[in-house]
Formats: sequence, structure tokens, C-alpha cells
Amino acid sequence: MGKIRILVVDDSPFIHKAVTRAVNTTKEYEICGIAKNGKEGVEQYATLKPDLVTMDITMPIMDGLEASKIIIAQDPSAKIVMLSAMGDEQLMVNAKAIGIKGFIQKPFKNDEFIAIIQSA
Repeated sequence: MGKIRILVVDDSPFIHKAVTRAVNTTKEYEICGIAKNGKEGVEQYATLKPDLVTMDITMPIMDGLEASKIIIAQDPSAKIVMLSAMGDEQLMVNAKAIGIKGFIQKPFKNDEFIAIIQSA
């Protein structure tokens, strides 16, 4: 079986590097694409068909919750893990209601990140 392909949707180049670094600690995963906003994320999801999406919440053009709604509407089996600096309880409730599989608070440790994406 091949590697689990991950699409990173986040407007922060720092987070792109942090996720890539965490993914590179294991041979099970690979980054198949990086999007800088929710609109790009929706477009890349349709093209790349990743196994998992890491999705920031606060981004320009389209936020992560809206992008997640669109992706899940198009593919109900989509696996999305939210990454956010905000640990807002209501935000987590809203994310779970949409169908988000996990939630990681920034900044994160590599092992915490891997544990969350494995559980998704």
C-alpha cells in the first residue's frame, strides 16, 4: 500500500513547514499539495483526491469551515483535521457538526500531530 497523501490548507508558510516536518518523521505519510486559502483547498481537493486534509480555520478568500463544508458536501468520506491557534470550544463543536475528524491547536508537537492524523 502507498503512503497516505495529505493536502495542507493554511495561509501560513510557517505551518506548511511545520506540517511537512511532522509528516517527514514517519514514512507512512506524504504531502501531496499545499493551498494558501480555502478556495485553493477546495480546488486542490477535487484535483488531488488526498487521503487527508489539514485545514486552518482563519484564512483569506474562504475560511476553513466554509471550505470544509464544500469538500464534505462533494465527498462525504473526506477526512479533514482542523489546525487552529484558537482553542474555542464553540468552534470545535461547529467543526465536528460539519464532519471534521480531529482538531489540533497550534503550535503543535510532531508526535501530537501524527497521533491526531492517525486517529482520523
